Amino acid sequence: MSTVDKMLIKGIRSFDPENKNVITFFKPLTLIVGPNGAGKTTIIECLKLSCTGELPPNARSGHSFIHDPKVAGETETKGQIKLRFKTAACKDVVCIRSFQLTQKASKMEYKAIESVLQTINPHTGEKVCLSYRCADMDREIPALMGVSKAILENVIFVHQDEANWPLQDSATLKKKFDDIFSATRSNKIFKVFNQMEFFLLLMSVNSRVCMQLRESIAQDQEKTESLKGQIQELDKSIHTVEAKIHHNEVTLKDLRKLQEQISTKTAERSTLFKEQQKQAALTEENEDTDEELKEWKTSFDEKIAILESKIRKLERELKDTEGERTSVTEKINEYIREISKLQTEAEAHKALKNERDSTIQKLFARHNLGSVPYSPFSDEVAMNLTNRIKSRLMDLDKDFLDKKKSNEIELKTAWDSYMAANERWKNIEAQKQAKVEIKAGIFKRIKEKESELDSFELQISDVNLSHIDEREKNLRIEIKRKTDQLDERKFQLNICEKQSELYGIEQKIKALNREKDIMAGDSEDRVKLSLKKVELENHKKKHRKMIDEHNDMIRGVLKGRLPPDKDLKREIAQALRSHVIEFDDLSSKSREAEKEVNMLQMKIQEVKNNLSKQRKDMESRKRFIESKLQSLDHQSLSIDSYVKVLESAREKRDVQKSKFNIADGMRQMFDPFERVARAHHVCPCCERPFSAEEEDEFVKKQRVKAASSAEHMKVLAMESSNADSYFQQMDKLRLLFEEYVKIGNEAVPLAEKNLQELTEELEQKSQALDDILGVLAQLKTDKDSVETLVQPVEIADRIFQEIPSLQKQVDELEYKLDFRGQGVRTMEEIQSELSSLQTTKDNLHNELEKLREDQRYMEEDLKNIQKRWYASREEKVKAANTLRDVQKAEEELERLAEEKSQVDLDEKHLAEALGPLSKEKDRLLSGYNDLKIKLDGEYEDLAELKRNYQQEVDTLYKTTSKIKEYCDMRKGERLNELEEKQSLSISQLQSCDTRKDEMSNELSKSKDMMREKDKLRRNIEDNLNYRKTKSEVDELALEIELLEERILKLGGIFTVETELGKLSQERERLLS
Repeated sequence: MSTVDKMLIKGIRSFDPENKNVITFFKPLTLIVGPNGAGKTTIIECLKLSCTGELPPNARSGHSFIHDPKVAGETETKGQIKLRFKTAACKDVVCIRSFQLTQKASKMEYKAIESVLQTINPHTGEKVCLSYRCADMDREIPALMGVSKAILENVIFVHQDEANWPLQDSATLKKKFDDIFSATRSNKIFKVFNQMEFFLLLMSVNSRVCMQLRESIAQDQEKTESLKGQIQELDKSIHTVEAKIHHNEVTLKDLRKLQEQISTKTAERSTLFKEQQKQAALTEENEDTDEELKEWKTSFDEKIAILESKIRKLERELKDTEGERTSVTEKINEYIREISKLQTEAEAHKALKNERDSTIQKLFARHNLGSVPYSPFSDEVAMNLTNRIKSRLMDLDKDFLDKKKSNEIELKTAWDSYMAANERWKNIEAQKQAKVEIKAGIFKRIKEKESELDSFELQISDVNLSHIDEREKNLRIEIKRKTDQLDERKFQLNICEKQSELYGIEQKIKALNREKDIMAGDSEDRVKLSLKKVELENHKKKHRKMIDEHNDMIRGVLKGRLPPDKDLKREIAQALRSHVIEFDDLSSKSREAEKEVNMLQMKIQEVKNNLSKQRKDMESRKRFIESKLQSLDHQSLSIDSYVKVLESAREKRDVQKSKFNIADGMRQMFDPFERVARAHHVCPCCERPFSAEEEDEFVKKQRVKAASSAEHMKVLAMESSNADSYFQQMDKLRLLFEEYVKIGNEAVPLAEKNLQELTEELEQKSQALDDILGVLAQLKTDKDSVETLVQPVEIADRIFQEIPSLQKQVDELEYKLDFRGQGVRTMEEIQSELSSLQTTKDNLHNELEKLREDQRYMEEDLKNIQKRWYASREEKVKAANTLRDVQKAEEELERLAEEKSQVDLDEKHLAEALGPLSKEKDRLLSGYNDLKIKLDGEYEDLAELKRNYQQEVDTLYKTTSKIKEYCDMRKGERLNELEEKQSLSISQLQSCDTRKDEMSNELSKSKDMMREKDKLRRNIEDNLNYRKTKSEVDELALEIELLEERILKLGGIFTVETELGKLSQERERLLS
């Protein structure tokens, strides 16, 4: 029986001309399923064209059968069909048909360019290719298949557009039936065969049944071995998956412990960080070491003790001076009482002068205008002092304007910083809002998929798969039972036996009729002699014909030898045994080679899965790093630029820190200059005494420098903090980048190398397996050819053995006729035997008709059960397709969940970046408001100071004008004599006041110095405490970063839980 094994299609209809599409046909049944337009009909059309050479009815002379060149974007396309089948003699043959479709200027041209039959030489094992014309090929293939072209075209491979030919007109129907059944005309020859040929038919049927049983047993054994191997592989896979699940559970426990440690450390660090912020707000950080600060603290303690002893001494001296001053004041009061009568008129003048002098002294003392001479002042001295007061008023006006400008500059700088931070915050907030919108879209798609999944599950819920499987199983068992019953009844064998008996009885009847007719002739013996001669001649012709028909096959099997007729059977049996032994040995080798190929394919699949997983890890790390770079740098950067970005961030941090340290050192160096200049009225650098104008100029310059330096310090501190924060965030990505580089440079190339080696080994093993299968096919062809010779050789040997006995019978009859032997039966005996044989014939005919009726009934029953089984199978396939749709929907949901987690991660990163920016924005806004309040307060204080000073100067102007008027009237000369004594007393009082003022000044300076020293000491103590807290905060931050790095190395809790869930599902799948 001819069978179709494989077919290759390339460039036919929707099949791509660049790719090879191979279809394998399985035994005993192959189902072709697929959606509309998938190419199901094209496969049947290619089978029909390969076997008969007939194009399908809608091919338009081949123009629509070949792939359209316009679709391929070319002017010419080529199509090819390769069909591998087994001939009726069980030989492997490959049919190759090639076609070409060319796009001309105004039409397309179709052309069949090649027709080749390819087989294997049984003697050399080489492939032999034979080229044919299309007409010859169309006749050769049906002959090799043992099926007529009409049956192939109209029955086996009939096109769906021509499948209704039995419903056409009678003329067309008669022509079709004549074409189909012409192949059975040779069956009429069998009517003249004798009884022996029916027995040969029965033996051939039995041999074929035995061969089919052997093939089915061998196939079942191979399936059993393959299933055992699959069960062992599944056990190994289950053990591997369970080991991975145990490893992931241990990793998940470690990750949760690390997460708890991080939470504890973070809470402790948060407490210390708040304390550090409070300390940072109370003190100013010093750049010196802890040992230097401790030495300074000790030095300050000693100086403070010395200053305390000095203050006590000055307080005692001041108390003595106060007593002396009290006595002098009493003397002056006595003089005043004595000359009070003389000073009645001068009191007003003197009061005005005293008021003028006191006002001048207060102004000089209050506004630090320099030293003043002792009062009373002369008019010239008072005029000079008044001019100095006027110049001081002009300086205050100028300082007032300068302060206003500097305040405006500081406020503008602070507001610009706030607006820049606000702009960055708005950009991050906009990105976060975009992520929220993307997340909403993903939620919507997830809901749609879930509704689609619910609809699929609703469809599945209506289907009882177990009931379908049970029904299919019952139907299959019923089919098997009916088939077994049909086989057990052995209808064909019984029918053949009855037909042979019927044929034998008919022959006997004919012989008796001939004998009856010959009875009227010369002699019964002459009739027998003629019959025996005819039978002898037929045996000789039949023997010679069988030997001549199989002469070439016998010579091929026996390597060119043709043994004598008596040894032919023995030679063929020996050749068959040798071929069977060699075929079995090579079959075991081919099965071993196939197992090795399957193992290599499993290894390649495992390596591919590992490589895909590593590439996914690389891609996830790449997306994380690139998203982090984008969120930090606000521009699209690839992962290759990470190293450059990290180096630039480190350089920027170092540069900003260096600038800040230099500016801070300059600030600490120039900050006390103004206090020293105001306190000691000397230059802080060279200790040169200042005049009032030089001191004002120096203080003004220092204030301008301090204002610009403070603003510059704030800008540098903010830039340094931003640069350091940016570098820390970039440095945290370094571990992920190193893992990404390691996977890309080591793991992925190694996996690709292993995959390439396994692929090369698979190609070698596959080539070896193909070679073995080729040799095995050749051996099978040789064995089949020998097996086909066994039955004809046995028949020929049996005929050869019967020829001598027939020759002997002919010789005896001839001898008998010569002597006219006796023993001829009478007519009555022949007539009675004829009647008994006719009765037996009628009984046999009735039994034969009954057997055929039972056979038709059982076959119809079997066909009905098979139809129900096919319907059950279709329902099961439909349910399987629905389950496949459910699985696809679940996979889509998993992909959307991963995408949602990625968006959540990006949103989390943006939220993390948004927090510091929001804090920075609030901090800058509060700093701006505080600075504005502070500067406005200073400005109002300065304005109030200016207004008070202006009022005092106006009062001084009025007093001076009154004194000038008194002097112009010359009323003071009369009091000179009385005033001499009073001036002496006043000079003593002034000397006391001077000493008292000097002591008071020195005492206040000592106290101020002691307060400054004490403040510096407290500052040093605060710095030491701040450093201690900062070191503890840094240590906790380092520990937290190490724990986070360990979590990143282990892969993260979510990743491990996801992988654990997948492994659990894989274990459940393998166990099921």
